[in-house]
Amino acid sequence: MAGPSTPDSGDHFDVVVVGSGPGGRAVAPALVAAGRRVALVEAELVGGECPFWACIPSKTLLRPSQLRTQARHVAGVSVPTEEWDAIRDYRDYMNSGLDDGAKAEWLQGTGVELVRGTATVPAAGRVVVGDRELTCEHVVIATGTSAAVPDYPGLDRAQVWTNREVTSLSAVPASCVVVGGGAVALECAQYLADLGSRVTVLQRSDRVLRREDPRVSAFAARALAEQGVDLRTGTEVASVHHHDGGVQVTTKDGDVLDVERLVVATGRVPRTEGLTPDGVRTEKGAIVVDDACRAADGIWAIGDVTGVAQFTHVASYQGRVVVDRILGGDAVADLRAVPRVVFTEPEIAGVGLTAAEAQERGIDVRTAHVDLSATDRTETYGRDLFGGAGVVVDAARDVLVGAWGVGPDAGEWIHTAALAVKAQIPLAVLRDFVPQFPTFNELWTAVIREL
Repeated sequence: MAGPSTPDSGDHFDVVVVGSGPGGRAVAPALVAAGRRVALVEAELVGGECPFWACIPSKTLLRPSQLRTQARHVAGVSVPTEEWDAIRDYRDYMNSGLDDGAKAEWLQGTGVELVRGTATVPAAGRVVVGDRELTCEHVVIATGTSAAVPDYPGLDRAQVWTNREVTSLSAVPASCVVVGGGAVALECAQYLADLGSRVTVLQRSDRVLRREDPRVSAFAARALAEQGVDLRTGTEVASVHHHDGGVQVTTKDGDVLDVERLVVATGRVPRTEGLTPDGVRTEKGAIVVDDACRAADGIWAIGDVTGVAQFTHVASYQGRVVVDRILGGDAVADLRAVPRVVFTEPEIAGVGLTAAEAQERGIDVRTAHVDLSATDRTETYGRDLFGGAGVVVDAARDVLVGAWGVGPDAGEWIHTAALAVKAQIPLAVLRDFVPQFPTFNELWTAVIREL
């Protein structure tokens, strides 16, 4: 392994990181702290998608909706009113007004050299940014993804909202069509509906969250219905017509929806242009990496650009793996127990494999599930709550390989199941586990007893 660069190395670095999202931020300062000379290249805002147009603003906009939905179920509590101007101002505080000055100052304060511009990697050890060429021992690609916008007949991209526009909106549209059935579609549909927009969700497949257990999809559909969202599954867009008052969306069934805004949440496209030199492979547009996040000799890729478990927490985790490897360690990325959460109300969470995925891998599967009423915590939270918990068990090894939870704060209590999957805790130990009463964690012991 090459030693660290000297302070007068000019444009030669030990490591050049491309992209300053959660993956890049996990790598660059840590390597500087370990004595390496590091440059980080960013084409847009320092911090990436998450703090400005994704996780942080969306969860901020969801919080009033969550609070109001919870209040509807609690005896003796009035549903609070909303003040859009105050919500918008707090969102602007949380996304720093789309100003990355503080994040850039922090990054440079760690000793990382920030280089602004669009990078290309013509070969291992070379990163070109404008008229500047950086040489290095290691390149770490952490450029994330962009919103995928289908080429519907008549669609004008400039008039369509993606995650960026829908999380930075200045005014709430009177009506909108949301195309998609994943987390982004469900979350923005819920907060838009709660803010007073008439929302229709169009999903091409026969259910939303189609990669989750069918019971989870049913709970998600119920959550949308409780917000007054018109969910139409098995529905595809045929064409789009923009006009002065908004947009007209025609489905392949012949339905015509005339609304103020069209929101497209149909997936993401890895940002790999100019970043795949000889030796770096792609599949379905994503950079292929091994279990150490290595794309080729001297080139690493982390986060959404790899197409594997596209979550902020995974990018940070993969970044830690790469730091260890560059410093001479032998870490590998184990993604068997990555939690995934949709922050609607109720929250929807999962980890590991679904029963269908486990069966596809040849696992002898046992499953069990319980209703949310299996813990007394539910009734203390309010009336008419819905949800539950389920597990997927490898019967041969008697361990969990997957789990799901739907209910208040499910994004918190899913971690008990995630740890069980990660550590391969035997069912006998889980049966003997004593959770606090009354908490939603009691659902896990209840569902284990169902086995």
